[in-house]
Amino acid sequence: MRIKQQVVVFDAADVATESSFWAGLLGGTVAADDDWHMVLVDGEPRVAVQLSPNHVPPEWPDGNPQQIHLDLWVDDIDASHREALSLGATLLRAAQESDDPASFQVYADPAGHPFCLCWVKDER
Repeated sequence: MRIKQQVVVFDAADVATESSFWAGLLGGTVAADDDWHMVLVDGEPRVAVQLSPNHVPPEWPDGNPQQIHLDLWVDDIDASHREALSLGATLLRAAQESDDPASFQVYADPAGHPFCLCWVKDER
């Protein structure tokens, strides 16, 4: 089997809000059809959103099961955190204080899908 393209697809009751969020967070644009929006970054498909009128958001970490999540590695967690929140994300769990240089925070997108902003501390 030869896979020519791979795209993660999010279900959402509000396709426009969900696709706008991911386009903003990933620095892309939205190619919209009625019930399907593709988020393009540098002209390449990254994620898609399909209409699911009865979508029930997962309740992380307990409750309705998590369906999928993305880990996004960032250089500047403070700036990335502010940008994610300004686009409509909700912080679900802040980073735990530790000596480990790698850390993450858990967020939810506007439709409730969890995702993580991850980083490695500069140890210079």
